[in-house]
Amino acid sequence: MMKSLKAAMLATAMVVMGLTAHAAETPSVALGKKLFNDPSLGGATGAKTCASCHPSGKGVENAWKNPNLVQQINTCIVGALKGKPLPLESVQMKSLVLYHQSLKPVTSR
Repeated sequence: MMKSLKAAMLATAMVVMGLTAHAAETPSVALGKKLFNDPSLGGATGAKTCASCHPSGKGVENAWKNPNLVQQINTCIVGALKGKPLPLESVQMKSLVLYHQSLKPVTSR
C-alpha cells in the first residue's frame, strides 16, 4: 500500500512539473506583466524594473505600434536595467510584447 501511494505521489508530481514546464513555455500577458516587474529580467542584478520607469505601463501604451518594439525592449533591458538582451524569439520576449499589446488604449466609438 505504501509503495502504491509513493508511486501515485511521484506520478502526480511528474504531471504537475510537466504542466508547469509547459505553461512556462507558452508566452502570455500574465508572464509579460510579471517580467515587466522583475528586477532580474535579462540577468540584471539591481533593484530596477521596467515598471520603475513605466509604473503600470505608463508611457508605453502605444509601444505596440513600434515596428522595432523587441529591439526597444532589449535597449531598455541593457541600458536601464543593466541586464543582457533577450533572444528575440524567446518566451520572455514574446510575453513582454504581449504585455505591451495589452496596454493598448481602448478607443471609444
